[in-house]
Amino acid sequence: MTGLRTIIVDDEPLAVERLQILCASEPAINLVGTAGDGAAALRLAQTLTPDLMLLDIGMPKMDGISVARAIALMEKKPAIIFVTAYDNFAVEAFDLDVVDYMLKPVSADRLGRAIARAQQQLDGTENGSGVEDGASQQESASEYASEFWVSHRSELIRVAALDIERIEAERDYMRLHTGGRSYLLHQTISTLEQRLDPAKFQRIHRSHIVRRDLISGLRHEGGGVWHAIFQDGESMRIGRKYLADVKKLAGK
Repeated sequence: MTGLRTIIVDDEPLAVERLQILCASEPAINLVGTAGDGAAALRLAQTLTPDLMLLDIGMPKMDGISVARAIALMEKKPAIIFVTAYDNFAVEAFDLDVVDYMLKPVSADRLGRAIARAQQQLDGTENGSGVEDGASQQESASEYASEFWVSHRSELIRVAALDIERIEAERDYMRLHTGGRSYLLHQTISTLEQRLDPAKFQRIHRSHIVRRDLISGLRHEGGGVWHAIFQDGESMRIGRKYLADVKKLAGK
């Protein structure tokens, strides 16, 4: 293989030039074309049948989200990596099952990681086994989210749903706690609850969702007050509205 046959799509010539320079030093990339708008990108995709598209979102007339939706309907569709100056399209991008979402300006290291993810996805669908990468396989088998894109410093990263230990509401954001770290996600707790598998996650309070397998017990404090006890010894009060559902964990 001589590299992933790749096209760059961006309405800003300087942005295209920067990506061309980065791609030139990336041995896994074989740049076969560039486009300055969404319509041209679709024509190139249909003509060149590339493996990968580095796609800007904020373009006039036909934006990158619309291009990705059109690409999804193609018989031979390239993997897509969004390259954008804005982080507020991450939820839509996730729903489109794109490989990655990079924030400008893109560094060589960040591009390298995204290319590696694209290669893994393409290898998973091209090796003849019919096996998708783990995240896509879980997503296709379930109506619930298997991962989330969250802001972290100057980029967006993926957090596996099953790595999330607990979630707490902070006004218009949700704080996802995982492995001793936490990330903010701009989403309401009700929307997030709907996206999480109820067999894996339990809402115990109006502002808290926890992973069910981390609950080791329930404690009655008197006066109708109950707490959920976690494996690490910490506890959290259970909201009265959610108490009956939480008790079902203990068969009560």
